[in-house]
Amino acid sequence: MTPTPLTEIHRALGAKLVDFAGFEMPLTYTSLKEEHFAVREKAGMFDVSHMGEFIVRGPGARDLVQYVTSNDVDKLVEGQAQYSCLPRPEGGIVDDLLVYRLPANPAMSSNDGHPAYMLVVNAGNIKKDWDWISSHNTFGATMVDISAQTSLLAVQGPLAADILQKLTDTNLSDIPYYHFVRGSLAGFDNVILSATGYTGAGGFELYLDNSAVETVWHAVLEAGKSAGLIPCGLGARDTLRLEKGFCLYGNDINDETTPLEAGLGWITKLKSGDFVGRDHLLRQKEAGLSRRLVGFVLDGRRAPRNGFPILDAAGNAIGNVTSGTHSPSLDYPLGLGYVTVGQHTPGTKIQIDLGRKQLEAEVVKIPFL
Repeated sequence: MTPTPLTEIHRALGAKLVDFAGFEMPLTYTSLKEEHFAVREKAGMFDVSHMGEFIVRGPGARDLVQYVTSNDVDKLVEGQAQYSCLPRPEGGIVDDLLVYRLPANPAMSSNDGHPAYMLVVNAGNIKKDWDWISSHNTFGATMVDISAQTSLLAVQGPLAADILQKLTDTNLSDIPYYHFVRGSLAGFDNVILSATGYTGAGGFELYLDNSAVETVWHAVLEAGKSAGLIPCGLGARDTLRLEKGFCLYGNDINDETTPLEAGLGWITKLKSGDFVGRDHLLRQKEAGLSRRLVGFVLDGRRAPRNGFPILDAAGNAIGNVTSGTHSPSLDYPLGLGYVTVGQHTPGTKIQIDLGRKQLEAEVVKIPFL
């Protein structure tokens, strides 16, 4: 397993470390429930330095990013980010990602008067994504992989901004959702302070050099101690994102699912020029979808798991579970899964097949919380 710059600190804090996408990552420090509620009610900090970061700059940067991603990068102004995905020609998804429009002359790169971007990709797909984007770089864009030198901390929760404000002169309340600034934090310059996150609880993601992350980690813990901030692991990250219905690559979206099937039509720029997979997605939209990703809740206490068959009320197979958990906030099981169109309407009664037993469930609107 590949460690992050903070792995030994996680070990010293007593974290349960697991293999996630080839990285040695904390699953929990205390308990999933305690960490989950810390983020929902106060604040928590995640080490997500396993994520990948690519800089794309130069004369062809805009054309390359516009062509390989599903969203419309022309809508981005400097200091703004957007959620997007890398579609395949046949409609599948190589990965989902964040696209950042970098300010002029950022320290991480020189854009020479042309738009420059930072693409943030999933840890398990760093090489895959790099190779995929590179294979489409017929535009002369310069690509730089800064993943190995870049750390990422996610400080999430309703008190996150107040805690971080103690450590920076940047007025965090002036940063709108899905916008960012490059500023100083805990004595370090050139930190990207991004009003984004994967928990639905508000907060910031901090991109910084590996050499600064240990000091910043301790500074944030100290600044947040009186507010109840605690370190949190991947377990709480999963329950938090599921309550908001956020997709997880490898579970809810993958190389075989299309953004339209996954309910990601809102990040799919079918009317904004050509991009990889556009023709397939146009045909799929015109023909009508055959399956849809839905949210569902269950009776009882048992949580659904990835791969469990989904049945209609009469017991006929209509799809499969992609993600599931027992929601700490709602105190009942919920999940995501693909079902046949016609069975996707909220209020539809379905069953989750456990083999010897079927659990009663109902399709609901997402987010759950």
